[in-house]
Amino acid sequence: MATAQVRRMVLAAAAACEEKKAEDPCILELDPTDSAFTDFFLIASATNPRQTQAIAEEVEMRLKRDFAAYPNSVEGRRQGEWVLMDYVDFVVHIFLAEKRAYYDIERLRKSARRLDREQLKAMLVEKTRAARKKPEKKTVKAAAPKAAKKTGKTAVAKKTGKTTVVKKTAKPAVKKKKK
Repeated sequence: MATAQVRRMVLAAAAACEEKKAEDPCILELDPTDSAFTDFFLIASATNPRQTQAIAEEVEMRLKRDFAAYPNSVEGRRQGEWVLMDYVDFVVHIFLAEKRAYYDIERLRKSARRLDREQLKAMLVEKTRAARKKPEKKTVKAAAPKAAKKTGKTAVAKKTGKTTVVKKTAKPAVKKKKK
């Protein structure tokens, strides 16, 4: 399951792609049963090799600056036809338009859910709200048993209603003062 941090990183990478005028950016949330190696694919197209390289550089720079995250590996940067950046939890694919049409990764990953940036943002907000709404676990501190230990009497914890019996222990012998 993808964490909120991974989703934020995918959003930042998608924003970097759009900033460098990538065409048709697409985020695929992969089905965990179908793909055990990563959670997301970010796929974008460029019009020429130089633009694919510029997009890849912007993605790498933004993730390094904002999240201190570096790609595990980068392939194809020199040729600029298909740049693949592996961040383990997500993979960025930047294609020339004709290469993207030829390989058609979206078709190969039929079980993946296609998202846009707004949907991914909404998922983050939803997760944040759900985390905030979780009820806090209240711990009941039974003050009565502590009092029972001192007095040796039966005590009833106020909030739980449980009866606690504490046996009275022998008192230590009192030492006489030497004169």
